[in-house]
Amino acid sequence: MSTDGSSRAREAADVAEDASDHAVLDAVARFGFAVLAVVHILIGIIALQIAFGGSGEAEPTGALEQLAGGTSGPWIMWACAIGCLGLAAWQLSEATLRARHLPTGEQVSKTISSGSLSIIYGSMAFTFARFAFGGEVDSSESTRDFTAAMIGSGFGIFVILAVGGTVLGIGVHFVFKGLLRKFRPELRHFEDTHRGALIEVLGVIGHVAKGIALILVGILFIAAVVTHDAARSTGLDGSLKALTDHPFGDAMLISIAVGLICYGIFALVRAKFGRM
Repeated sequence: MSTDGSSRAREAADVAEDASDHAVLDAVARFGFAVLAVVHILIGIIALQIAFGGSGEAEPTGALEQLAGGTSGPWIMWACAIGCLGLAAWQLSEATLRARHLPTGEQVSKTISSGSLSIIYGSMAFTFARFAFGGEVDSSESTRDFTAAMIGSGFGIFVILAVGGTVLGIGVHFVFKGLLRKFRPELRHFEDTHRGALIEVLGVIGHVAKGIALILVGILFIAAVVTHDAARSTGLDGSLKALTDHPFGDAMLISIAVGLICYGIFALVRAKFGRM
């Protein structure tokens, strides 16, 4: 590429980055983050119900079913879809436009982490839209069907391994982010305050619990490939319910459920005061 071409490309990227900093996108992304915070809280509550002998689907679609009820349900779903789409767009700008200013190593890491989150938030926007149209979604069944289709195809096994490895990797990322308190820069508003200390505790517990939940989901994807049994890939709901079949499983399920609620509360605070 010529010097003039490179210069024009940088100028275009700078314009796009300035546009991604617009107050409207910031507000929409914050709303999307708050929506996902509420979803985490609802999943945690459902997981607690399961741990104490109740029923429910401890996964995003199970939480969305509770939000989608009533005459205003479709409107709520559309608003949530727009919020998640805005959040996905913001993460995409983080992975591309802002990551280009970082050193090479950090740039690769940021591109992978924010790019993965952009895909996840985009898929959540699609799920909200399906609920808005009145469609019913079963994440566990969809996950099993997708896994079965991939295992039965030529290179599908590598796709499942890639998906499982990515989910597992994101889970590990969340665990270390929590243990090392790498979320601190996101909430400088409360730095060195008593509230900040409480929010930090919520952040540690919440990030670790979410990370463990994602690690379990990733392991089940990989286990489905190793055993050639798509039924093992059951998504978040199946991975959490599977804990009840193991010694101390109920205690672990309760711990993860409480942790997801903590993460949801932390995320609500971050949606309001954190850097976007």
